[in-house]
Amino acid sequence: MTAVVFDMDGTLTDTEHIWDVVRRGLADAEGLPWPEEASRAMMGMATQEWSAYLSDVVGLSGTAQDAAKKTIDGMAASYALGLDLLPGAVEAVQRMHSRWPLGLASSSPRVLIDEAVAAMGLTDLFVTTLSTEEVNGAGKPAPDVYLEVCRRIGVEPGSAVAIEDAHNGILSAHAAGLKVIAIPPHFNPPPASTLALADVVLDSLDDLTTDLVAGLLGAA
Repeated sequence: MTAVVFDMDGTLTDTEHIWDVVRRGLADAEGLPWPEEASRAMMGMATQEWSAYLSDVVGLSGTAQDAAKKTIDGMAASYALGLDLLPGAVEAVQRMHSRWPLGLASSSPRVLIDEAVAAMGLTDLFVTTLSTEEVNGAGKPAPDVYLEVCRRIGVEPGSAVAIEDAHNGILSAHAAGLKVIAIPPHFNPPPASTLALADVVLDSLDDLTTDLVAGLLGAA
């Protein structure tokens, strides 16, 4: 049995930069400088991890839980205005669903995953969707979320393909043993050394074909 596992933010939804805008806005509201490495560092972190980062490193007042609530509320408000999808996102998921069972491994919290997948009209196409906050708080680049998605689908990680965009996501899927198709984003693209870990690098979701994935799975 084989499967395809999608990341969400930056892979299907054009939302990575919105996370950054919301978090920077919280820092700006308190007159705090934004650490140069903060944006990339938090991409892929679980809720428990990035909220602690906002509290401990950026220096937001209140607890990490306060930082999480403010950030998620800001993201939900953005979603309410309309969810921006990357070109070809829905069609790519539908193509993959025509051949293989699908999973979704995201660092977004559960509430935002459910809202986004429903807005895309894709709820029934995924065997399972999983947030890193639901896997002992082990965010990407830890492999836990990909390993658990594969377990829930009932497929060995080496017989699955991950569709990822960001540095930590590629590291996570690679560490879990999945084949990795990377589609670098316009926001904070991964370095060449990270892209070198991917089995295939594509320019867009339109290039994600069943023949390409079948070739990778056949090699596996």
